[in-house]
Amino acid sequence: MPDAPGSAAGREAAGRASRYALRMPDGQRFRLRAPSSGDEAIIEAEPGVVYLDERTGEQMEVVGEVLPLAPSRSRLPWAVENLRFCNWCDSMAQRDLNECPTCGRRMAPLG
Repeated sequence: MPDAPGSAAGREAAGRASRYALRMPDGQRFRLRAPSSGDEAIIEAEPGVVYLDERTGEQMEVVGEVLPLAPSRSRLPWAVENLRFCNWCDSMAQRDLNECPTCGRRMAPLG
């Protein structure tokens, strides 16, 4: 039988579930490119690791960091189709965030 929400065991289970549900990857994402083919990939790259293009087998070069920079609550890259304006401070924020990263206030729901 599941734990009752008001019981101590139920509160502990809810705390465990929310702790895991809110955990976000904290690695920085990078855009990598294969020099000869121009193939690109966006991954959470680790320092000192060599990444190879799957198709050509050549070493990929880091060409840029993907915004937003880590650690961020959003995993959407900064692109026009993924951004919206905060209704409080008019700053740009990712569409998947509820609170504005600039002013910290809750943004209006998307319509």
